[in-house]
Amino acid sequence: MAGIVEGKVAIVTGGGGAIGSAISRLLAKEGAKVVVNDVGGSVFGADQNDLGPAQKTVAAIKAAGGEAIANGDSVASWESAQKIVQAARDTYGKIDLVVNNAGIIRMASFHKLMPKDWEDVINVHLNGSFYVARAAAPHMREQKSGAFVHMASTAGLVGTLGMANYAAAKIGIHGLSRSIAIDMGVFNVRSNAIAPAAHSRMIDATPNQTPEMAARIARRQRVQSPEHIANLTVFLLSNAAQGITGQIFGARGPEIYLYNQPRPIRTLFRSGGWPPAKLAEQLPQMLKTSLTPLERTGDVFSWDVDE
Repeated sequence: MAGIVEGKVAIVTGGGGAIGSAISRLLAKEGAKVVVNDVGGSVFGADQNDLGPAQKTVAAIKAAGGEAIANGDSVASWESAQKIVQAARDTYGKIDLVVNNAGIIRMASFHKLMPKDWEDVINVHLNGSFYVARAAAPHMREQKSGAFVHMASTAGLVGTLGMANYAAAKIGIHGLSRSIAIDMGVFNVRSNAIAPAAHSRMIDATPNQTPEMAARIARRQRVQSPEHIANLTVFLLSNAAQGITGQIFGARGPEIYLYNQPRPIRTLFRSGGWPPAKLAEQLPQMLKTSLTPLERTGDVFSWDVDE
């Protein structure tokens, strides 16, 4: 029986890590030819130019009867991203699917966060996602088909401690994915994002782990395997997901969930506008008011203040 992505050509950035490798291997199992892209660096972006992780994933794919090549070009520049896409076209003749999964972390409290740590994380996560997607987009436009999956994070959706750079990059990826879905939809190209929860090197690299944290991570490792992320990713890349675009999903172990899109939930109106003193009277109350059933249905709850 043909696989769900039979005959497709896919790029997986960060394809040698836990999540990326699981996605690459499942894509190949389901019939895709895969470019496993990984610079082989640490989660902090050091010690690059090691094709070992990518080659290990490629070896596993080939041992299982699949097709794949390793690629060590960086996602973090326009020129090298073009080389990643060209590698797919030179080897397999086209590009159908892109998974933007590559990433690094640099941790610091915001008041200690240095510009280079900000720039490096943004450049790999957000700029890298743009560069690779943009390099693939003209080819998808020409063939009038294609699909992207970008790795977002709850860190971007709700914030996180000590990683403002990472959180900003990840919420940016959500906006990028939505915009690709809108711009490229007319060419039958889809784009979705996933906020994954799975054990990875980034989890292991979290500093200052208490014994309680370590125990919690160990429990998660048993149930939050990267294969669960791979299942959702490969489905979203397949033609079976036709019509699903511009969404952000979560995957945590065997649980999959859909995030709502940002929307207004309350409004204030005052015919004369809102001087700061008037806002001081009303805005705190607006924030304190509990959600009404009307709001929970997705409608906007509003009230007028006219005095």
